[in-house]
Amino acid sequence: MILKFLDIILHLDKYLQLIVNQYSFLTYGILFLVIFLETGVIVAPFLPGDSLLFTAGALASSGAFNIVILFLVIFVAAVLGDTLNYHLGEKIGPKVFKKESSVFFHKDHLLKAEAFYEKHGKKTIILARFIPIIRTFAPFVAGIGKMAYPVFLAYNVIGALLWCTLFIIGGYLFGNIPWIKNNFGLFIITIIIISFIPVLKEVITHFQEKRNLKSNLLK
Repeated sequence: MILKFLDIILHLDKYLQLIVNQYSFLTYGILFLVIFLETGVIVAPFLPGDSLLFTAGALASSGAFNIVILFLVIFVAAVLGDTLNYHLGEKIGPKVFKKESSVFFHKDHLLKAEAFYEKHGKKTIILARFIPIIRTFAPFVAGIGKMAYPVFLAYNVIGALLWCTLFIIGGYLFGNIPWIKNNFGLFIITIIIISFIPVLKEVITHFQEKRNLKSNLLK
């Protein structure tokens, strides 16, 4: 029973149609909670994000959701989630940096988000929306770095708006195209892979810089 529940939570995009059929309007609340936790709590980067928004948008085009309500619910959840994360970073960030990795918390993810933030500055809050894991940790790092809250809020709102527009409206417009509908699983995997490209680029750059530094020291 517990394993089944975890499977549904981790793969909510796959079960979303069934959940809508069973819970109807309450599904908006479920989507709000999942997106709020995925963006607002650093121990929940494993929750679905991009694929869930695209799937919800595709279902909205077939009448399962009201597209306006869906957009507003997820947009508000994303903004509030990042806001909570920012304030958590501001209040408890230094303590968390001292914490070692555990089952629910990976310090490496936090360090990668910090490096990403240092490289891209304030625009990280917008860019991170499109990068799984970094999306969850970037607001926390911004809180630790004491970014002025009005500035953070502006980037937060812009990032959430772009994220929701790309994936929800994208799903609404293209999610029911026959080829995409018949290969939906493959399409979602493609979305996830594309989302991870910036992370892969950062990892490659990191190892190249490390190798160059090592070569220079050996000269």
